[in-house]
Amino acid sequence: MFTERARHYWLLARFDRPIGTLILLWPALWALWLASNGKPDLVVLTVIILGVIVMRAAGCVINDYADRDFDPHVERTKQRPIAAGNISPKAALIFFAVLCLVAFGLVLLLNTFTILLSFVGVFLAASYPFMKRYTHLPQAYLGIAFGWAVPMAFAAQLNTIPLVAWVLYLAVILWALVYDTMYAMVDKDDDLKIGVKSTAILFGNYDHHIMSALQLIILLLLILVGQMQQLGSFYYASLIAAAGFSIYQQKLIFHREKSACFKAFLNNNWFGLAVFIGLVLDYAWK
Repeated sequence: MFTERARHYWLLARFDRPIGTLILLWPALWALWLASNGKPDLVVLTVIILGVIVMRAAGCVINDYADRDFDPHVERTKQRPIAAGNISPKAALIFFAVLCLVAFGLVLLLNTFTILLSFVGVFLAASYPFMKRYTHLPQAYLGIAFGWAVPMAFAAQLNTIPLVAWVLYLAVILWALVYDTMYAMVDKDDDLKIGVKSTAILFGNYDHHIMSALQLIILLLLILVGQMQQLGSFYYASLIAAAGFSIYQQKLIFHREKSACFKAFLNNNWFGLAVFIGLVLDYAWK
């Protein structure tokens, strides 16, 4: 019985689907490598990685709590633990609180500035799931929430947030807007039926055009980051690879087929990894 119960909590936290953790982790690692010139403090690195894992899990829990009345009506989500009745909403809230406390315990190992920033992070993570009721831009809000790891990483390493951090933060916000729109394209039909808002609905037939423009802006912002940090050829080579992944994603979503849109969403993991490899190699070469 306990094993089955634990499995439901494991699924609720999406520990069985690490893609979300990875997409959240790459920007945090980008930021940490930039802030430390490729030599991050070991304690900061450990806290950032564990913090991302825990807060992503907390975000999934509060998301399913917020969507508990919607998920049973969506094919992709109707078997989630709360929607299926395997975990009660009250138990999910308690689990969310425990995960937040664990994350806060981790951040207490860092400086005061980062601890203060963590309160903003918790607020963003807790409020994001409710945005789809009020705005067609919940994907942008997700970017603001997911990307908050960027200023936190700089603050943890430098005890300040330089201008380059905010440039990178903007790139990450737009990146999340793109990949989560691809994700939302999978549920577009169901969302229209139940009244859930998303950028996939907002963009309509212009989704390809808007997302391709956003992907171009993201790459330009990442080029600006490279110029501000005086990065070298390894980094720019990684951006060429990232551009290739962006083009491939556009090809996948062109016909708006659900499985292909989901594949495009998953492919963003390679985008994030490519940029990180470029940063690691660039700083290692110096």
